[in-house]
Amino acid sequence: MKHQFFVLLAAMLMPMNAATAAQGVPPAKPTQPIELHGDVKLDKVVIENGQEKRMLVEPKTVVPGDKLVFSTSYRNVGTVPVDNVVVTNPLPSAVEISAQSAEALTVSVDGGKTWGLLARLTVSDGQGGTRAAATGDVTHIRWIIPVLQPGASGVVSYNGIVR
Repeated sequence: MKHQFFVLLAAMLMPMNAATAAQGVPPAKPTQPIELHGDVKLDKVVIENGQEKRMLVEPKTVVPGDKLVFSTSYRNVGTVPVDNVVVTNPLPSAVEISAQSAEALTVSVDGGKTWGLLARLTVSDGQGGTRAAATGDVTHIRWIIPVLQPGASGVVSYNGIVR
């Protein structure tokens, strides 16, 4: 499971452009002037001088229950504004989105076919019916940046927990 997580993690950290990010496939060459860079950090609690302190560190080893912060930085390297920049992150199968992140983000529970707030999505209950989707059902997360001016940049992120 750890190997699978790190393979998926490595795939997520590969630069992608906005046109192919929604499909999760690295492009052969850029088709839009948007640069994306993914990163993941381990959210670790350490004790320094008797004080509890949270730090984001490189995840050398992760175990179930570890908290991770996934981020994607974006930048318009072109000379014209780009409308409706879509940044889509597939959720590694070894990671479950945190409840707090899931409440506020647009997610998919069906591999990116449909999108919405988690509270409004349903999945099959395995008995011919449906049930409310849960954080463990999330497969993808998506952000839409309405307009990205030339030279503009930003970061989107979500919190996850190693299963």
